[in-house]
Amino acid sequence: MIVAVSATATSRNGHSANPVGDGRLGREDEPAGPSLAGLPGRLIRALAEQVTQRVPPADLDERDPDYIREALPGMWLLCSLWFRGEVRGLGNIPEEGPVLLVGNHSGGNLSPDTTVFTLAFSAYFGVERRFYQLAHNLVVSMPGLGFLRKFGTVAASPANAEKALRSGAAVLVYPGGDHEVHRPSWQGGRVDFAGRKGFLRLALEHDVPIVPVVSIGGQETALFLSRGESLSRLFGLDRLLRLKVLPISLALPWGVNVGDFLGHVPLPAKITIEALPPIRLRDEFGPEPDVDEAYDHVIRTMQETLDALAAERRLPVIG
Repeated sequence: MIVAVSATATSRNGHSANPVGDGRLGREDEPAGPSLAGLPGRLIRALAEQVTQRVPPADLDERDPDYIREALPGMWLLCSLWFRGEVRGLGNIPEEGPVLLVGNHSGGNLSPDTTVFTLAFSAYFGVERRFYQLAHNLVVSMPGLGFLRKFGTVAASPANAEKALRSGAAVLVYPGGDHEVHRPSWQGGRVDFAGRKGFLRLALEHDVPIVPVVSIGGQETALFLSRGESLSRLFGLDRLLRLKVLPISLALPWGVNVGDFLGHVPLPAKITIEALPPIRLRDEFGPEPDVDEAYDHVIRTMQETLDALAAERRLPVIG
């Protein structure tokens, strides 16, 4: 069994140097959270310090095509057997040059949609094509996950995204970040970027096409109950770790899983991903595009595709 990859270029729609990476690419400043005192405050501040120290600088040369080439067969087999991955529309992605791949995000801190798409992209375009994925600080600093940098994973920030685009790479971003990836399971069929528009400004500044990448199935790999935004504010995690959420889910092997800091064993949900035709903002919205109008267009286009993918599914997890 292999992951199904489709190059078909048609779709059913026809259609500041911020050192802290949170996957949002352009978030407005927000009021600081409550001050922390006592032992819990000291522990959280110590954790924030460790995370900050462990975040590696964005060295694009850490991406290792030879490593990816050797790792692809085993990981591809895993994605095929466990997630029954299906990736469509890779032919919509420009064959060369910088491009901003904008995805909806599901499945907790180690989201399976990223893994499936990264493997499909590398197999289709070849491991030599420069391809980077932006991830939260907690992911790139987590012990045992250093190998992700060999696949091209770097901390999410405008500076790192710009650096990767200037190198001529394809760059995968998730504007919804932690807000979207930990949404409750009953909101799994919703594209939710929480109004974050930084990806549009990035595309305009570098004059690169946006390719929406729509996935389904990741939010079925556990039972996500709450983002835990109140808990995050209570512990000051937004201020210290740029985490607006402290999610609560039911997941293996923990049962009740708070924070998803150690990840979880995902249920074998079928992951389906579709890359849509590129959106060239100035071609579609004029020389000075209205960012709000462009944002509504991207969200609407992605939501229509997600709705169509959801209509294909018969049962959760089974697909």
